[in-house]
Amino acid sequence: MKLPELLAPAGGIAQLKAAVRFGADAVYGALPAFGLRAYAGNFSWEELEEALALLHSQGKKFYLTLNILPYEDELPALAATAQRAWKMGVDAALVSDLGAFLTLRREAPGLRLHISTQANTLNAAAARFYDEQGAERIVLARELSLERIAALRKALPKDLELEAFVHGAMCMSYSGRCMLSDHLTGRGGNRGACAQPCRWEYALVEKKRPGEYWPIEEDARGAYLLSAYDLNMLSHLPELIGAGIGSLKIEGRMKTEYYVATVVGAYRRALDALAESREKYRALLPELEGELLKGSHRAFNTGFYFGPPSPAAGAAGFSQEMEYVAQVEAWREGQAVLQLKNRFYVGDTLELLCPGGSFPFAVERITLADTGEEKDTVSVAGQRVIVPLPHPAAPGDFVRGPNRNHQAKT
Repeated sequence: MKLPELLAPAGGIAQLKAAVRFGADAVYGALPAFGLRAYAGNFSWEELEEALALLHSQGKKFYLTLNILPYEDELPALAATAQRAWKMGVDAALVSDLGAFLTLRREAPGLRLHISTQANTLNAAAARFYDEQGAERIVLARELSLERIAALRKALPKDLELEAFVHGAMCMSYSGRCMLSDHLTGRGGNRGACAQPCRWEYALVEKKRPGEYWPIEEDARGAYLLSAYDLNMLSHLPELIGAGIGSLKIEGRMKTEYYVATVVGAYRRALDALAESREKYRALLPELEGELLKGSHRAFNTGFYFGPPSPAAGAAGFSQEMEYVAQVEAWREGQAVLQLKNRFYVGDTLELLCPGGSFPFAVERITLADTGEEKDTVSVAGQRVIVPLPHPAAPGDFVRGPNRNHQAKT
C-alpha cells in the first residue's frame, strides 16, 4: 500500500522538532505575517532556515502558509515574502486568495503553490481551474464527504494532489470563512486573529426580562451552541486512502509540542501498521485511540466525511487525560536528564512517550542536575533533573503524567 503524506502543524521550532521526531512527512507553518495564526509562535527567518535544514536533511518538507485574505496594499509585501522563502528552499506555499495566487505565480514562478482549504474547493471545475493556473495541490473544503472526494479524485488529473484535514479542531463556519470574531471583538478570523467566540458559553435572555436566563443547557457545564467537535479520523484511514487523499493533515498550529508529538505519533504508528496489514492496524487502534485522549482535545466526531457532523455542535471545553511533565535531554544507562515542564513527585507513575509508543515507569528518585541535590518533588519549569528511567530514550522524547485536574473533574 502506498501511504499518503502525514502532514503536521508547526506553530514554532519546538513543535516542528516534535513533528519530525514522531514521524511527520511534512510540516506546515508560518512567518510572523500572512499565515492566519497571528498568535502562534511562528518562525523568524533564522528559525525557518534552521527548520528547512533539519527537514531536508531527513527528506521531509516544509509548506509555508501565506493564506491570509490580503488587501491590495499588502500584495507587494506578500510577494516579497514568498520570493525570499522560495529562494531559501520552502517546498510549497499555501494560498487561499485568487489575487494572491496569481501574484505569486507571476512574482515567484518557481514556488510550488497549494490551494488552502479557505478557498472552499468543492468541485472538479474549481480544482481544474487552479490546476490549469499551475497549482500542484488542493486542500479540500472540510465540508466534503468521502464519497464526493472519491468522485472528485476520479474527475481530476492524476498529478493534481489532494489534501484533507483528518484530525483536530473544526470551525463552525464554512471552511473557516467566519465574521463572528470580527463583529464581537474586532479581531478578524480571515486575518489570522480569530478570538474563537464560537467556543464561548452562551445563554438565552429575553429582551424585556434582563438577567433572567432561559434553560438551554446542553449539559451541566453550560451551553456551547456554536462550538464544533474535534475531528478524529484515526479509525478510518483505509477509507481516506481509498478515496484518493494524498496528504493527511493534522490541525493545531496553536498547540504545544507535546500535543504534536502525541497526535503525530499515533497517526504515524497507525499508518505504518496499515502498510503491513489491515489486521495489524485494527488490532492497534484501541491503544492509539487511547493515546489521542492523553493530549488536549474536545469531544470527537468524524466531521463531514460520512454526512453532516453528528453531533453538529455543543462541544464544551478541553479534556486531557495526561499532562506534559518533562522532555528528555539525554539518556544513558538507565538515567534520564529531563527538562521540567510540570510538577511531579517521587513515587509517581509517569509515562515515557517516544516514537515507538508509551512506556510507564515509577519515579524512584529525583536529583537536581546542576547541584546533585535529591528532592521529593520539583516544580520549576525549565529546571533540569535526573531520574532513573529503565526504558531507552532519546532527546526529544516526552515524559507525561496523570492530569490531576482531569481526574478531579471525572
